[in-house]
Amino acid sequence: MALKHDQKTKVITKYATHKGDTGSPQVQVAILTERVNELTEHLKKHKKDNHSRRGLLMMVAKRRKLLNYLKAYDEEAYNKITKSLKLRNK
Repeated sequence: MALKHDQKTKVITKYATHKGDTGSPQVQVAILTERVNELTEHLKKHKKDNHSRRGLLMMVAKRRKLLNYLKAYDEEAYNKITKSLKLRNK
């Protein structure tokens, strides 16, 4: 379920805040969103795969925490990333 190297590099280059950025909240949220989307597709085919479902729930929770952090410290970046990734903007 992990992202392929080329997919991950595309996501990193698109959402990086500066050259060599791989750990900013924006990049982490974007990578988690890609993984969540892949895992969601997997679970549509394999409805009884509860181990992967647990991993999906953990990823969604981690993404939510990162988004809450981003909203608290940089609301402009939060709005930009949620709009870009088409996440619900609450």
